[in-house]
Amino acid sequence: MRTFTLIWFGQLVSTIGSYMTEFALTLWAWEVTGSATALALVGFFSQLPRIPITLVAGFIVDRFNRKHLMMLGDSMAALSTIGIGILFLADGLQIWHLYLAASVNGGFGQIQGLAYRTSISSMVPPQQLTRANSLNSAVHYGSTIFGPALAGVLYPLIGLMGILLIDLVTFGVAIATLLSVRIPQPAPQPPPEIETRLAKLTFGFREVWRQPSLRSLLLISTAFWFFHDLGGAIYDPMILARTDGSAQVLASTAAAAGIGGVTGAVLLSVWGGPKQRVTGMLAGFIGAGLSKTVFGLGRSPQIWIPAQFCSSLNFPLLGSSENALWMKSITAEKQGRVFAANALVLQGVSAIAALIAGPLAENVFEPWVTSLGKLPFLSYLWGTGSGAGVALLYVLTSLGLVLVGVLGWFWPALGAALQRTT
Repeated sequence: MRTFTLIWFGQLVSTIGSYMTEFALTLWAWEVTGSATALALVGFFSQLPRIPITLVAGFIVDRFNRKHLMMLGDSMAALSTIGIGILFLADGLQIWHLYLAASVNGGFGQIQGLAYRTSISSMVPPQQLTRANSLNSAVHYGSTIFGPALAGVLYPLIGLMGILLIDLVTFGVAIATLLSVRIPQPAPQPPPEIETRLAKLTFGFREVWRQPSLRSLLLISTAFWFFHDLGGAIYDPMILARTDGSAQVLASTAAAAGIGGVTGAVLLSVWGGPKQRVTGMLAGFIGAGLSKTVFGLGRSPQIWIPAQFCSSLNFPLLGSSENALWMKSITAEKQGRVFAANALVLQGVSAIAALIAGPLAENVFEPWVTSLGKLPFLSYLWGTGSGAGVALLYVLTSLGLVLVGVLGWFWPALGAALQRTT
């Protein structure tokens, strides 16, 4: 676990810096545009290049040094940060520059993330997979606590350039930790000579689709993350619209998410996770959906903060359970291609969700809720002010998460076949 722990620490530090920059740029973009669509498009352009890159990412990860690939991802992210800083200093930073940076980070980040994920099973023993994946959840949620909080405190003092410089230092820490360790590399498995290029590209899909249990796992995961990312794309605009652009409230809800996620990861690390991993995944789906529903119905930090804490509490459970299922079902030499195929599907639906979220919120739900202002019951639930329609869409996506989790309990192929991996 020592190698994994060192790499995990470097990624934690780097992700905190990235979240600081992301938070500061979100505020900047909202001040410039005031548009939910503009913010959602950042997520869309982050996902867009991942789709074609994922077609070859599995081969790259299975055949090239995974440590070098992780270092390449960090280096490209650092170059994007430098580019944003130069444009800001030249007073030429525009919203489309954020889309470009998101595309660069998304493409190289896909290869880096796949290299890191497929290295876990070679760095930790099988009985520690759930614990290792829960620690990975702590990277995201720990950064969610400290990144926005630090950015909120430091931004008035050192400005955007200061935040960008801190981000660059954290990238250096991540690269230094990677340089200090050796990551085991599985022996490459040369494909048969008669295998065509198309067959190579589709290997991951065919490997999943031929097994009913894995096919069911992919389908239910895809449904969950579509509803999740559709709501996630309008999360920041909903809060900013309902609080008159309050950075403090946005940071508070982000911190609550981080605290909930870290709490869930710590509890899961101590516990070790449920024996029935399918049960853990589905319970996490339902718990997250119910908490997000309460969040969308709320209109103040007194509701948002505890609801966000409870929502994030579920994600280490559902994420580590799902990852452990995949890792136990796929041999190490095939994981790169299979995980890349799964990622391609999830990125496709995530990109669609990010693309349609803003227009749905601004052009459909906001006008519709405003037109219902004379109906007392609906006005009581959603309000009629700015952000009410966005909140309605958010609640519908949250109920979608609950529905996916409930349907999973009645999916025979998912429950019966995957229990073999517990």
